Amino acid sequence: MGRVTLSNVTKRYGDVTAVEEMNLDIQDGEFVTFVGPSGCGKSTTLETIAGLTTPTSGTITIAGREVTNLPPKDRGIAMVFQNIALFPHMDVYDNVSFGLRLRDYPKEEIDRRVERAADIVQLEGMLERMPDEMSGGQRQRVAIARAIVREPEVFLMDEPLANLDAKLRVHMRTELQRLHKELDTTIIYVTHDQAEAMTMSDRIAVIDGGHLQQIAPPLTCYNEPANLFVAGFIGSPSMNFVEAEVTASGLLTRDFDVEFDPTQLSEIAEGDAVTLGVRPEDVYLREDRETVANPTQPIPARTDVLEPMGDEIFVYLLTGDGDAQMEIDAEAEAPQNQLLMSVDPASDVAADTDVEVVLDRERIHLFDTESGEALSHGLEFATVEPGRTGTEAEGDD
Repeated sequence: MGRVTLSNVTKRYGDVTAVEEMNLDIQDGEFVTFVGPSGCGKSTTLETIAGLTTPTSGTITIAGREVTNLPPKDRGIAMVFQNIALFPHMDVYDNVSFGLRLRDYPKEEIDRRVERAADIVQLEGMLERMPDEMSGGQRQRVAIARAIVREPEVFLMDEPLANLDAKLRVHMRTELQRLHKELDTTIIYVTHDQAEAMTMSDRIAVIDGGHLQQIAPPLTCYNEPANLFVAGFIGSPSMNFVEAEVTASGLLTRDFDVEFDPTQLSEIAEGDAVTLGVRPEDVYLREDRETVANPTQPIPARTDVLEPMGDEIFVYLLTGDGDAQMEIDAEAEAPQNQLLMSVDPASDVAADTDVEVVLDRERIHLFDTESGEALSHGLEFATVEPGRTGTEAEGDD
């Protein structure tokens, strides 16, 4: 059984803490992805599981057996790296079987395992090829086959698709999902690419600064982020963030108000500083407000930059006086008066045009500005009568 448990795992390098008190419980057969920015500690966490580095403190168990101080060969794991590292002078068969031959497996067993692995990763008829005769995707499949023949309890993959071109990465994502279904074993995958994490994983472990921020299914991380970091990291393009103050009737931001009943949230009180978060797809042009169950009052804005993406158009909006604040705080990702909106490609929206937009109240997130912790996912206002939009219920014509 390939269950992996990390209990208070910490790894320090001198004064630098790469991983701090990491607690994870990965179930047998799960596909869990470690995701986060460069230097966040995801690869270090994987290396402690693999036995390539020993944690400063904490314990690691694999299949119910503590392996904290065991060497990699005794942990029942196999690893696939970003650097494929095939032997250039060996054909595919010899590359795949190399580890088994080192361990003196019988020839019949080696042949059986190599043939099975070749069938799983679709390398039939290629066992006599040399690495330089193969494409990048084929070489990556050879590296995966080399891991499969060990028949491990846990697969560890450290950004194995990073060196492939964009089209091939998409194809290999599908291949890895198929591989997971066929092998029915535990896979722990490391990437900084959230598209890989969202599409392949049963659960995502979002890591930042050596700390686990959230571990949950992909759509939970997207729809119910635990804090500001997860909200900003998961989703492309990133969530809009606006500083706000809680009032008796809702929220007061720099350029607009959002009315709702703050008494429904016990975590906030009048005068509290919060951060409003809303994803680009939850910002709508006023003329499209009929499609929104509970829209806010219209917000005046001016279109700034348009980015046609084919299936959608990203529209950068400037609220308030319409001028972007170019001096942005070091920790801010966008001016406070900027909103990003996603619209249908058939929309006739144009740059440098005055527009009005509404936000979907039910998709607004609130975060504690100081701690970053999530306070609410969705806001409530007055019940809307059948046949009327939320704006009409507020008295807007």
